[in-house]
Amino acid sequence: MAAESRILKDYRYYLRMERGLSPNTVAAYGRDVGEFLAAADLAPRAVRTEDIERYLATRTELSKRSQARLLSALRSFFDWLILEGERKDNPCDRIDAPKLGRYLPEVLSVEEVTAILESVNTATGDWRALRDRAILEILYGCGLRVSEACGLLISHVFLKEGFVRVVGKGNKERLVPLGEMAADAFARYLEARPQAAEPALDDFAFLNKNGRPMSRVAIFNLVKQQALVAGVNKEISPHTFRHSFATHLIENGADLRVVQEMLGHESILTTEIYTHIDTATWQAAILSHHPRR
Repeated sequence: MAAESRILKDYRYYLRMERGLSPNTVAAYGRDVGEFLAAADLAPRAVRTEDIERYLATRTELSKRSQARLLSALRSFFDWLILEGERKDNPCDRIDAPKLGRYLPEVLSVEEVTAILESVNTATGDWRALRDRAILEILYGCGLRVSEACGLLISHVFLKEGFVRVVGKGNKERLVPLGEMAADAFARYLEARPQAAEPALDDFAFLNKNGRPMSRVAIFNLVKQQALVAGVNKEISPHTFRHSFATHLIENGADLRVVQEMLGHESILTTEIYTHIDTATWQAAILSHHPRR
């Protein structure tokens, strides 16, 4: 058991330091591999393809997407063992990942985005309301992931120049234009922003009431709450603003490569999903008015 714990610890270190994966991905992959090893009760070098297939067959509660992630974690783990000289083969190589349908995320209309943004009452000048408005404006206006918003630094926001330096997955940096409305909301928040709980945290842009950086859960709850206030009856999350940002750009004629750069997608194939969302939108509009629908 101690040797197994060491292997998992070393594997997570590899994912974090050498592959530069996010803490959430590292935790998920480590958990998936740990659960498999515990269930299989085999040394990693002794695992065969049949053992993995048998284990996958027992995880009937998992969706196809979760099964695909589990297989990806195991494939990554055995690839690492090969790099470490612990194995000569990857037992996952002969296992096909489950076929996934194309996932089309929920998208807000421009009017719905506006309603959510304007649902935050900033008239009183309360710093938390100004913060919430700034968070929502930047989530949508810059297409940030929620983790990127949590980690945003004041020193990375260039109001006069009109851009934000974003540190994304794998510590990769990108520059994203900052629109006038988002810049104005951020500037107003900075004027009212309290001091951080300690000097080391003072450069973090978005603070909670305790003077510490906002958490993912707090921003998630903010988005859900303001959607309710605005009367937007859709199942949304902070990522919905990112999806909507990309979709609206493409609907207005933005080049796919430009959107890829702004979102920080490693592959253009990831960005292409937004062309399908756009197609689905106009297809639904046409069919709703078609005389032979």
